[in-house]
Amino acid sequence: MKRFVLAFAALILTAGVFAQTAPAATVKKADNFVKFKELVHNFGKIKQGVPVTYNFAFSNISDKPVVIESATASCGCTTPVKPEAPVAKGKEDKITAGFNAAAAGPFNKTIYVKVAGVDQPLELKITGEVLNAEDYAKFEKEKGNKKG
Repeated sequence: MKRFVLAFAALILTAGVFAQTAPAATVKKADNFVKFKELVHNFGKIKQGVPVTYNFAFSNISDKPVVIESATASCGCTTPVKPEAPVAKGKEDKITAGFNAAAAGPFNKTIYVKVAGVDQPLELKITGEVLNAEDYAKFEKEKGNKKG
């Protein structure tokens, strides 16, 4: 019985040693390769049915050319366009975010930007409020009255 208890204790101790995780390797972040001038853009109030776009400008801050593998949106109402060519060291480029403004109401959309060699995508956000034609006309009239 002593041998059984001793063997069982040795097994538990061995399992505990092998269960230890190695320290995590240096995690590559997109922030180490590209620097966006801003990560969020608020369109404010926009008219329903009138698409809008915004250019998210970025710089390559790494010492090598950077490839934007993909730019995908959280829904079909948002259409991101990424650079097709690698962005050289120290150079700037942009990701264009298009929004179709089809449905009235507030919106908060995310664009996931995948940089080559980085596992975690970077997130860009567009926000705003889509107004129907009548509400947008009222908004424009009020805005005009405030200026005058």
